[in-house]
Amino acid sequence: MKQDQEGLKNKYYTQVFPVLKKELKRENILALPRIEKVTVNVGAGAFFRDAEKMEEILNNLKIITGQKPVLTKARQAISGFKIRKGLEVGAKVTLRGNRQWDFLGRLINTVLPRIRDFQGLPQSFVDQAGNLNIGIKEQLVFPEIVPEKTKTIFGLQVIVTTTATNRKEGMELFRNLGFPIKK
Repeated sequence: MKQDQEGLKNKYYTQVFPVLKKELKRENILALPRIEKVTVNVGAGAFFRDAEKMEEILNNLKIITGQKPVLTKARQAISGFKIRKGLEVGAKVTLRGNRQWDFLGRLINTVLPRIRDFQGLPQSFVDQAGNLNIGIKEQLVFPEIVPEKTKTIFGLQVIVTTTATNRKEGMELFRNLGFPIKK
């Protein structure tokens, strides 16, 4: 794990910066797009009433990210889903610094290749602000999770937030970092 983190972080500063500098035609390295944070989000859905399943979701999220998750609460009431304002409906983890690089290294090199029928990330996953949004259908693709011990299968969303000003800059950053984005 330490090798993935150091490898990706080192690649970012030694290989990606010079390429971005040339492609985006910028002299100042502070003007180049960089990764601000990685957010891993889980919507509890039907599990938010079951304390045992919610506990397993929080534990799995902690194992995957290496950081304690924060519960997210509903901002408004939705009667069709039986959700009241302030009800805990999910969990999220925001990764920065070394944990961010560690997680991204594992995501690119281990997790994405383990997804069944994976053909690469569509370009539509990069939004107009240059951020990457990946939906993962089940947490079992993470090698830290033992499928035999898992009772609850849930999906999660990974959001990689950048300082890119537009989609083109974000695409260049992610491609140079090694994200498998389709042409």
